[in-house]
Amino acid sequence: MSTVAELGYAGLKEYEIAFPNLGIQLEIDPTAFTLFGVDIKWYGLLITFGMLLALVYGFRNMVRVGIDPDRAIDAVIGGIIGGIVGARLYYVIFNFHEFEGDLLSIFNTRTGGLAIYGGVIGALLVGGIVAKCRKVRIFPMLDVVGVGFLIGQGIGRWGNFVNQEAFGSNTNNLLCMTGGTIQGYMEKPGFNPAYPVHPCFLYESVWCLLGFVLLAVISRKWRKFDGQIFLLYIGWYGLGRFFIEGLRTDSLMIGTLRVSQVLAALCVVFSVIMLLVCGSKVKRMGRDYVLYCNSRESKELLAQAEERAEQAYQKKMAKKAETEALKPEQQIVPDEEKQEDEHNGKID
Repeated sequence: MSTVAELGYAGLKEYEIAFPNLGIQLEIDPTAFTLFGVDIKWYGLLITFGMLLALVYGFRNMVRVGIDPDRAIDAVIGGIIGGIVGARLYYVIFNFHEFEGDLLSIFNTRTGGLAIYGGVIGALLVGGIVAKCRKVRIFPMLDVVGVGFLIGQGIGRWGNFVNQEAFGSNTNNLLCMTGGTIQGYMEKPGFNPAYPVHPCFLYESVWCLLGFVLLAVISRKWRKFDGQIFLLYIGWYGLGRFFIEGLRTDSLMIGTLRVSQVLAALCVVFSVIMLLVCGSKVKRMGRDYVLYCNSRESKELLAQAEERAEQAYQKKMAKKAETEALKPEQQIVPDEEKQEDEHNGKID
């Protein structure tokens, strides 16, 4: 295996990142810009951008699965809050030694320290509770949420790229990477800073975005039962994460076990079992099984939502017409009055 020195990329500056076998070298400051004295990090911006894309996809596809977006918006907001809190809490629990000397730093997430599994768990718990309170059907909504998660995760992983974190063990494959921050890490099992490493962020980003395309197509053409797409999401993400996590050198650990890898394996097993069980049950029910989007309840709720939207539009137009009617008539300016008087012979 070639060292970074042999490849000509040794001693990179802190913010320099290189892909030696591709001949690419970049310099990216983790701080995107400063606003009112506060550094805005690329990490947070990329996660936010991924989240926004997920929201756009979700709200554009809720009606297709029978969900009224107006009723679901509270659950979405709850899911976002729960996701952020869950992602941070998960990370802090398994890395508490990093915060023992400064507990207030637990609340500083601008430079990293968010765990995807914790985010997913927190989003599902809080979002699910709010959905239940708002009487929004959970399984069809999860089918949209699962595809949205893949967008957010696929984009958000690039925050790890900017921070030069979540990388893997040493490799010299075509996509291997190195960087000034990476080269500054101390040696540990599976990693030597003198050699390039696996760009695990890239592997996971590509896997998630590929999964997004695949599940979006399946959702439109081959969705057989409510909850199917979410189960496919769990299996797809778990499968990719299981192998990618095995390459990483910064995994959250319990003893000798990689927490995320164990969870990934459980997700795959759970997904396969539930897909088989639910698929078999739906097949036995035959025509007696009805997707929620084809149910009477869903159609009535969507019709009510459409009626409310129409009433709101009519009210808006009526108010606009009333405002126009109350405007004073246009006054004739003095020059126009003089011209009118001359025309009528009042001025010689």
